[in-house]
Amino acid sequence: MRILKNILVTGGSGFIGSNFIHFLLNGADGFEGRIINVDALTYAGNPLSLADIEEQFGTAAGTAQRYCFEHGNICDRPFIEGIFKKYDIDTVVHFAAESHVDRSIHGPEAFVKTNVMGTFTLLDTARDFWQSEKDALFHHISTDEVYGSLGDTGRFTEETPYDPRSPYSASKAASDHLAMAYSHTYGLPLTLSNCSNNYGPRQFPEKLIPLSILNILEGKELPVYGDGKNIRDWVYVEDHNRAVWTVMRQGKAGEKYNIGGENEWENIRLLYALIGIVSRKAGLDAEKVRASIAFVKDRPGHDRRYAIDCSKIKKELAWKQEVNFEEGLSRTVDWYLSNSGWVNSVRSGEYRRWMEQNYGRR
Repeated sequence: MRILKNILVTGGSGFIGSNFIHFLLNGADGFEGRIINVDALTYAGNPLSLADIEEQFGTAAGTAQRYCFEHGNICDRPFIEGIFKKYDIDTVVHFAAESHVDRSIHGPEAFVKTNVMGTFTLLDTARDFWQSEKDALFHHISTDEVYGSLGDTGRFTEETPYDPRSPYSASKAASDHLAMAYSHTYGLPLTLSNCSNNYGPRQFPEKLIPLSILNILEGKELPVYGDGKNIRDWVYVEDHNRAVWTVMRQGKAGEKYNIGGENEWENIRLLYALIGIVSRKAGLDAEKVRASIAFVKDRPGHDRRYAIDCSKIKKELAWKQEVNFEEGLSRTVDWYLSNSGWVNSVRSGEYRRWMEQNYGRR
């Protein structure tokens, strides 16, 4: 069982990263150390997602400080080297990534820079800093999209050949290969995980579930790509982060682990389920809401189906999902209903102005 002390979390102000930090500092089994969150605060990185963590564990905690934020870009080698030295980093969990397929189609360069060159910078800095350190760990977060698209049957396993179909998934596939190469070539202590679609609190409202929730609440059109029958495997973000923590503490160096919800839903069926939950909680007429569904031109190269086989992590590390989809969706809807301030600040421009005042333009 690894004892991890000074954990560098890249992209910790984003959706999964901020939930991971909440998970660790609010009672994750076996963690008594310190978190250093490095985030460039691009459009989806939101300091408000960690305001309560900053208040409880940040500078106000004095000598008991367990959370530190550093604003910077993972492609900046001198900056990353400075973080390793300043905080004596022994662990990296690498969430930072450009992650939206549509954005990658319209602007792939940012995805190559962040996802490929940023990962290289982190890996090479860790290799230089740790040398022969055996108690260090680099955990690389990836996606099931690197495997390509499935037909009507089968699931992705850790041995499934990579077949990325978008600039986003291609950049993540490249970063995975770099990570495993550093493990095999240099002996860098490294684990890797590929996860299915995450959902839950604090997700930037461009992704399917939060976008649909907010559009339902605001009476807006509900766009659905193609025929709506593309299938995704959904895992609640807390379940994913428990899996990541399990791999970090117990996973075998040089190994990769698939993390999934074993929970496949057609997009249109998922939207119907969300309409029912949001309408019930917000007192809306579900039939009227369903009438606002609009089928739109399909995304270029839209993968038809993803499904994760996570039997390896279940068998070897005794992880399992704890939050079923109905409960997870209900929790997610409740969070967005209860956190209108977070939503409004992100969507209104208030957050951009606040960030520029506090961190400048980068």
